[in-house]
Amino acid sequence: MEIFGNIESCVKEWTDLTLDYKQLESTHKVYQEKLQELSKFQSDCISQIRHQRYRLGLIAKALKRQKPDDEDDEERLECLSKDVEKRKFQLNEIEDDLPRESGLYLKIILGTVNVNILDKAARFKYKDEYEKFKLVLNLIALVLSVINLITNQRVFDLLFMFLTVWYYCTLTIRESILKVNGSKIKGWWRLHHFISTVVGGVMLTWPDGTPYQGFRQQLMWFHVYISCLQYLQFRYQQGCLYRLKALGDRHNMDITIEGFHSWMWRGLTFLLPFLYIGYGFQCYNSYKLYKLSFVEGATWQIPALSLLFLTLFLGNTITTSLVIPQKNQRSSQVKIPLCTSEQIPLESQQKTSKKDYPF
Repeated sequence: MEIFGNIESCVKEWTDLTLDYKQLESTHKVYQEKLQELSKFQSDCISQIRHQRYRLGLIAKALKRQKPDDEDDEERLECLSKDVEKRKFQLNEIEDDLPRESGLYLKIILGTVNVNILDKAARFKYKDEYEKFKLVLNLIALVLSVINLITNQRVFDLLFMFLTVWYYCTLTIRESILKVNGSKIKGWWRLHHFISTVVGGVMLTWPDGTPYQGFRQQLMWFHVYISCLQYLQFRYQQGCLYRLKALGDRHNMDITIEGFHSWMWRGLTFLLPFLYIGYGFQCYNSYKLYKLSFVEGATWQIPALSLLFLTLFLGNTITTSLVIPQKNQRSSQVKIPLCTSEQIPLESQQKTSKKDYPF
């Protein structure tokens, strides 16, 4: 750091610094004005999207009520229906760049904090950190499971269960933030993580005893298998997602999941048998806990865990199995290019304009 030799040099330096500060104030003022403009543009876009969706809803209802008189009418109705679906997709794409309101879960956990990440680079970085978090914690859980198989120390059991609760709690929060920022994870796979958090919490309160020791080895072997399976899924799904994103077939904010989605048919079908084995393991856990609930000294945690494992088994099996008929149905459909208003003949457009649409 430069040391000033006399008062004059200090005054000169302060004068220069004051000029720089005035420049900073000017820049900050422009920054505040741009922020206000940005907020206004965001509100305008959100309002226009709502208007578009309202009008699209009216158009869709009107199209459903139309009865084509000839093949020309039928073709125009089909083209308009496809254009409506295309417009809905376009609105979703625009909405990905706009701030979204946090869900109830995030509001309970974090309050009214704004978790929108508007910068795309920062958004993708947060998604990548989420993926790395899952991978690292999964490997740590695998090591702890192996240690618990080799030894029988209560402290390691509690450490493993606490890690499970913390992992799934953190996962649900991160996934909720990703969802606000455009990630498509939804449905059962989000609920699956909430149920797994409850499973970890109940396991953490299960006191040591004969029933616990009767289930302990099976639980650790189950987690060893699941950890290995999830690692395989992560490595293969990540490569598959990168490839599909490069081809434009997947969304940039899509994430790896524990289950099976329709996009995994491209090279990941070999994982299906291993997934069903894992689901069968969950069912066996439920059955074993059900039998243990009749053992002397059984606590309330045993039937509760039996019900939770049964719920996970049913949810995972049904959700994954539904992908197969969806895939077969999509494969049997003939792809027809989306129509635009320019592709509809002028005479047909004039004929359409005479229809009585409520918009």
